[in-house]
Parts: sequence; structure tokens; C-alpha cells
Amino acid sequence: MRVTALAGDVPAALASALSVRGVDPVRAEALAAGGSPLAVLFEPLDETEGFLLAREAVAAGLDCHTGDGWAVVVGTLARLGGLARPSATSHLPEHLGVALGRLLADRQDAPLEWRTARRVVPLRRSCVVGILNVTPDSFSDGGRHFDLEAAAAGARAMQSAGADVVDVGGESTRPGAAQPDEAEELRRVVPVVRRVARETGLPVSVDTRRSRVAEAALEAGAEIVNDVSGLAHDERMVEVVRAAGAGVVIMHMRGDPQTMDARAVYRDVAAEVAAELAEQRDRALAGGIARAAVVLDPGLGFAKGPEHNLALLDRLASITGLGQPVMVGPSRKRFLGAATGRPVDQRDAATAAACVAARLRGAQLFRVHDVAAAREALAVADAVLAEGGES
Repeated sequence: MRVTALAGDVPAALASALSVRGVDPVRAEALAAGGSPLAVLFEPLDETEGFLLAREAVAAGLDCHTGDGWAVVVGTLARLGGLARPSATSHLPEHLGVALGRLLADRQDAPLEWRTARRVVPLRRSCVVGILNVTPDSFSDGGRHFDLEAAAAGARAMQSAGADVVDVGGESTRPGAAQPDEAEELRRVVPVVRRVARETGLPVSVDTRRSRVAEAALEAGAEIVNDVSGLAHDERMVEVVRAAGAGVVIMHMRGDPQTMDARAVYRDVAAEVAAELAEQRDRALAGGIARAAVVLDPGLGFAKGPEHNLALLDRLASITGLGQPVMVGPSRKRFLGAATGRPVDQRDAATAAACVAARLRGAQLFRVHDVAAAREALAVADAVLAEGGES
């Protein structure tokens, strides 16, 4: 007699274990999905909501832990789905059931494509986004691609190394960096976007907080807007993205590059970042941006200390559970230096490791400086996921 622990927290692994032992594959997948555990945080709750939620959760066979203004309900997806669809005798407040139902619907299988202004980017394998900073002061490679010819050569090298997208940015967003004026940002970005789009044929993303820069870059051939402010810095940005039908990366940040370090204060970083990203996503959708165009980024290094970045990588399910493709940008950042002791120019191996950790937790897009190193490491992560039936 042998007793063996199965990877029950990975539905595809559990389904495989059942199917190879003769269970019909369709039934095996259903059993695995229905048996997957999930913990759901409800916050804030008033006293009555908390009482009613706890009572109905226990009646549904779920574990419920409550505190001052919050509740955590733990159970299988199947039982949580029942709680989200209360019976005629249930006293669960309707808005709690609706919110739970939306969360469960959102966290279904991650989207396998991303719609941009000019194409659909497949996400069945890892999507590597090459960083092309056309700035004199970026923390890692400031000045390297400041010249147009150097920028074009850098983009071609990224393409040869396996980049799927090139992200062009004309503003350094390192902590404390000053924002260039709009005319200077336009001068830096637009010619490079035009050249890279024409010469590589790859999707080009413009990394900017300004709607006018985004608009000009989209006209020059970009098809994605990557906004570190989560579309909050410039009130016209939502309309520019919507009008162009552009893809958009909504990143989490508190404050701005000058103030963000002082705002890295969290009680539960993964839950708070997920909640704030959900609000930003919903504002974008309310403004007419298509859901298929939206990618979310937890903003590693932006208003986060080293411990916050590591926690976000470990608990990425809170972000992937929002039902959008997720991009991470750990490349050469300070938290990797804190973990390895390496200076900024020696962090590409650590970057690749962070990308793999994020990939195995559900991220699909990876914004990096060293495309070749990330591409190779992620090929292994993709192969592991394919073996488990998750890609």
C-alpha cells in the first residue's frame, strides 16, 4: 500500500492523475476544476453583512473566518459557485452574491490572446516584451538607445532574440525621476516608434503617461499604450486608447515617480493591489475600452518595497484572478539586487528567474531588457506548463 499526495492545487495535474487511471477525460477535468480550493476575501463588510455571509457560507459547507469588517470564505469552486447563486431560502445579501459570482467568472481560464490596434497577439506561450528606453536617465540603460540609429538597432536585436513586442519609452520612471516636457517626450518617442514598427513588423507599445504622446505614437505605428499610472495621470488617455482601438497595459502605482516610495505601505499587498487594479480596469471598461484589449501589471518596484515585490510574485493569483492577461516587469529592479547582492548590470539571471516564477503562477507577458535570457528561461516554464496541460 502506498499513499501519495497529488498536486490537487493544480487542476490540470489532478485531471491528468484521474484520466490516466481510467476516468473519462471530460469528467476528470470537471472533477479537478470543481475540487480546486479557493479563498475569497470580502472587505469591507458591515456587521450584518458579515453575520449573514458567515451563516450562509457554513450552510453551504464552506469554511468562513470573520473579523472586524472582513470575512474570508474558503472552499471548492463548486461550493463557492453555489454560494454565489443563493437559493430562495438564502439570506445572503444580493450584492455579495453578485460580487462573488463576478469574481468566479473572471477567474476562469486566462485569455489566450490580446487585441491591439492592428492585430491579435497570441498568449498561449510566454509573450516577451523588450524594453527600449529612449532616455538619457533610465536606471538600467539610460542613454544606450537615445540615438535613433541605436534605438532601431536595439529593436532589431530584440526581434532576433525572440521579442514578441517592443516597448518604447521616452520618460524614465525610476524613483525620483523628473518628467521631461511633452515636446521633448514626443521628440524622443515618435521617430523611434515609426522606425521600429516599419523595420521589425512587431507590435510596438508606447510607454507613456501622456495622452498626446500616446496619440502621436499610435499615429506613427504603435498599437499598444503602456501607462504606468494606470490611465490616471491624464484624463484624456482612456479616450485616446478607445478611439484607436489600442491594446493597453494598466499598471498599478501609487503616487508618481517622485512620491511613490513614500506610499509603499500595505497591510496585504496582493489583495490591495488586486482591488486597486480592478477599479482601474473597470474605469477603463466604463470609458469604452474593450476588455479584450486590457492587460494588467502589478507594478513591481512602483510604490513597493522588496518584500512587497516578492509577495506579489508569490501571490500573483490575486491579480490573475481578475480575468485579464497579466504582465510583470521585474527587469533588473532593486528587489532583485536585494535578493542576490548583484549590481543593476548583473541582474539578468535574476530577472529570468523572477519571470519563470511569475509564469508558473499565471503571468503571460514579461517586460525585460535582456530578451534572449528571458526567452530561454520562459521556454522551460512554458514546457512545464504544457506538460501539465495548462497552455
